[in-house]
Amino acid sequence: MQRRWLAFVNNKRACFSLFLFLIMMLLSCFSELIANDKPLIVKYKGEYLFPLAVTYTDVFFGGDFPTEADYKDPLIIQNIEQNGWMVMPIIPFSFNTIDYHLDKPTPTPPSAKHWLGTDDEGRDVLARILYGIRLSVVFAFILTFFSSMFGILAGAVQGYLGGKTDIFMQRFIEIWESLPQLFILIIAASIFMPGFWTLLFILFLFSWTSLTAVVRAEFLRVRNFEFVKAAKALGVGNLRIIFRHVLPNAIVAAITFVPFLLSEAVISLTALDFLGLGLSGDYPSLGDLVRQGKDNLQAPWIGISIFVVLSTLLTSLIFIGEGIRDVFDPRRFYGKTS
Repeated sequence: MQRRWLAFVNNKRACFSLFLFLIMMLLSCFSELIANDKPLIVKYKGEYLFPLAVTYTDVFFGGDFPTEADYKDPLIIQNIEQNGWMVMPIIPFSFNTIDYHLDKPTPTPPSAKHWLGTDDEGRDVLARILYGIRLSVVFAFILTFFSSMFGILAGAVQGYLGGKTDIFMQRFIEIWESLPQLFILIIAASIFMPGFWTLLFILFLFSWTSLTAVVRAEFLRVRNFEFVKAAKALGVGNLRIIFRHVLPNAIVAAITFVPFLLSEAVISLTALDFLGLGLSGDYPSLGDLVRQGKDNLQAPWIGISIFVVLSTLLTSLIFIGEGIRDVFDPRRFYGKTS
C-alpha cells in the first residue's frame, strides 16, 4: 500500500485533482459558515448568542412578531447595534435567501454584494453553488456506496456459484438494464414530488448493475485457483471463501471504477434537476442553475459560473479515478517501480 501511495503521489495530475476536489468539498462542508443570512455570533445585552444553532424570535430582539428574527430587518439591526454587535458570514445570503433590495431587475450581474450575481429569483448564485456542490457530492457518495455494495454482492454470487444461478441472474440483469429509466422517472415524478431519498432510491434501482459484470468476471476467474479448491477441500464454508479469499482479489478491480461512478451520479442528479424530474426548488441544485443559465442567456454569468464548477468537479473526479486505476494496474505499477 505504501508503494501504491507513492505511485499515486507521483501522478501529479491525480494529486492536483485530489487537492482541488478536497478544497471544494471543504468549502462546501462549511457552507453555513461562509454563506448564510444569519449571523455567526451576536452579542446582545451582554449575552453571546449563536443564531446558527439556536432560533431566536423577532420579539427577543425588540420586534413585534413571534416568528424567527430576520437579521436583515433594519429594526433588528438597529436594536442589535444599540445593545451589542453581530458578525455576519462573508456571504450574507443562504441558498434560498431572496434579496428584495436589488437595484436592478433579476437576474442581476456580479457586484460587490453578489460576487457571482443572482438568479432569476434574486438568490445569490455563489451561495447556491456552495450548497449545491455539497448536496451533489453527498448524494453521489451515498448512491455510489449502496449501489457498489449491492452490485459487488450480486456479482460475487453470480461468479462464485455459476451454473444456473449465474445464467438466471445474468438474464435478469439484461432485462433490468433494458428498462427505460427516463420514462420510469417521468412516471414517478408525475405521481409524487421526488425528494432526496426518493430520488436516491430510484437511481439506486438502476445503478447497482455497474460493478456486477466486473466482480462476476473476477470471481469466475479466481474461483478455479488452487487456494480456493484447497479451502473447499478443507471444508471451509462458501461465505467464508467468498469474503475471505475471493473478494479481496476481486475488490481491486471494483475500486478503480468508484470515482467514475461518483461522476456519473453527479451527472445524473444534475441532468434530472435540469429536466425538472429531480429535486424540488427547496434544494440547492446545480441542475437548476444549469437550467437558469439556459433560460437566461442575457445573464451569461449564471451559465459560465455553473459550467466552471461542474467541469472542475467532474474533471477532478475523472483524473482521480485514472490515478487510482493506474495505481492498481499491475503492469503500470511494477513498471514504474522496477
